[in-house]
Amino acid sequence: MNVAIPNARIVDTARPLQWLARGWRDFLAVGWPSVAHGVAVTAGGWVILAVTLVFWPLLPGAFSGFVLIAPILATGLYELSRLRGLGRPAEFSDVVASWRRGTRPLVQLGLLLLAAATAWVVVSALLFGLFVSERFATPAEFLRYALVSQGQGLFALWLVLGGLGSAVVFALTAVSVPLLLDRDIALRPALLASVRAVGDNPVAMALWAGIILAATMLSLATGLLGFIVTIPLIGHATWHAYLDLVDTDGLPLRR
Repeated sequence: MNVAIPNARIVDTARPLQWLARGWRDFLAVGWPSVAHGVAVTAGGWVILAVTLVFWPLLPGAFSGFVLIAPILATGLYELSRLRGLGRPAEFSDVVASWRRGTRPLVQLGLLLLAAATAWVVVSALLFGLFVSERFATPAEFLRYALVSQGQGLFALWLVLGGLGSAVVFALTAVSVPLLLDRDIALRPALLASVRAVGDNPVAMALWAGIILAATMLSLATGLLGFIVTIPLIGHATWHAYLDLVDTDGLPLRR
């Protein structure tokens, strides 16, 4: 197992727009196997919403925590783009095969992201419990309090903590999941390669993070229906980001 940390390539500031264009072409070419990922995420989001409506303190953390595990959920999309790049037909059976051959590092990363998401749900609930004494009967009352009425800076504190956590997760997973899928590399160097790629391309990756955030906000604003398109689009585009950002020379292909 190769333990060296792959080098990062420097890309143009506007490169994320090209990743989106390539991701869109993959999305159109692959068709329903890509759409199925978006449908699954949308359905999962609706389930989370139904559960958290019973207990308001879990609502913000549950949705933001759900987003944290998106990189691992997109593994099948990376595989579809990989096969298309090789000139091979990409079918849903390939998605299943990519999960079945899920390597130990991929499983470890999935567990780490799940733990991070769970921890964030707990932190959000604790913040809510410590600083909020009001009771809310409707979603509108909850949002009014969080965005307008709260006088203790609860929402601002939640945003700061969530932003810091999301930045760390983004740096660690920006390209590590497709790297783990594609190359025979351990978890630690894959994570550090992702951090290196982000650190060596701060402006381009800030733009990429902004695009992902905008896509997420748009999807939430459409009652989660937007995820049907944005999840596969960002997933396919992330594969192309990986190809551009990580120098994989000397790293063996994963079998």
